[in-house]
Amino acid sequence: MNTDPIADFLTRIRNANAAKHRVVEIPASKVKKEITKILFDQGYILSYKFEDTTAQGSIKIALKYNKFTKEPVIQELQRISKPGLRKYAGSSEIPRILNGLGIAIVSTSHGVMTGKQAKRDNVGGEVLCYVY
Repeated sequence: MNTDPIADFLTRIRNANAAKHRVVEIPASKVKKEITKILFDQGYILSYKFEDTTAQGSIKIALKYNKFTKEPVIQELQRISKPGLRKYAGSSEIPRILNGLGIAIVSTSHGVMTGKQAKRDNVGGEVLCYVY
């Protein structure tokens, strides 16, 4: 039984990057789908596809690598808010990651969004993870 599905999602991507896989398949949920859309919109993954072959469904993510150095685009995926210790931030307290080079993914009352969007919309929420 998996007690933290978001941490499992991030770990599967991290492990696939380390093993230089092209595609990783992950069990789906609404929050995972939203995080995947954000990763695609921000240019961290090549593409994604939602499949409903099982009751839960799955997400297939095509990972993105640098053409020349063959290094993964995602250097670090860091889980911040955990089930045992939730981390919340107001709109003015949402951190900048690597001076704006990375993103914070925040779950707000307006949905899952990046830290920049949350600051712009003046909403705070639970800081799920950092990506850079």
